[in-house]
Amino acid sequence: MTVAMPALPAGSPEPDRDCPLCPRLHDFIAEWRAKEPTWFNAPVPTFMPREGEADVRLLVVGLGPGLRGANRTGRPFTGDYAGDLLYQTLIRFGFARGHYEARPDDGLELVGAAITNAVRCVPPANKPTGEEISTCRTFLVPTIARFPRLRAILALGAIAHQSVVRALGKRVAAQPFRHGGRYDDPIALFSSYHCSRYNTNTGVLTEEMFVNVFAEIAKYLRE
Repeated sequence: MTVAMPALPAGSPEPDRDCPLCPRLHDFIAEWRAKEPTWFNAPVPTFMPREGEADVRLLVVGLGPGLRGANRTGRPFTGDYAGDLLYQTLIRFGFARGHYEARPDDGLELVGAAITNAVRCVPPANKPTGEEISTCRTFLVPTIARFPRLRAILALGAIAHQSVVRALGKRVAAQPFRHGGRYDDPIALFSSYHCSRYNTNTGVLTEEMFVNVFAEIAKYLRE
């Protein structure tokens, strides 16, 4: 049974650890807290650079935490294959420094970039509902707004892309998802297929394709 809880204050970029806004996700996390009490098992916060909000020029937006990835470790894209490809590419283009070792205490730091998810809580079967995506935009909108020097957003996958488009106040029909896509109003929105193991194993996304997207972003930010 879901316990009724007060709504969170509007405008906060980070949900409370016991965020009640999506009952299905709240209950799913509660189940995993009982099964794996040492895991993070909570809404995963935005991964920030040491220098803080004013340093962020690129925001990477994924779909949601993986059950045994970010939901376990508490850091976006940390603990599953998607993080291997994402972080090695961030390091390659100077958006991160250090060594990624798939754990939150590996010392890896972001440089001029931040990473978040369209849905902050792990969804069953990695499939959030439309209502949950819309509800969690309560946090995506102020997350985008918190970075005064933000120039580019990279959306990983169609769901993240659509949520970002709506968070920016645009129409999805006018800015449809496509790999390698870019829209420039007012922040440059780049899109890529998600760097999941499924996409790379099936050839939907290759490392070269992913690197090419980051090359375009790096070029844009140099201009």
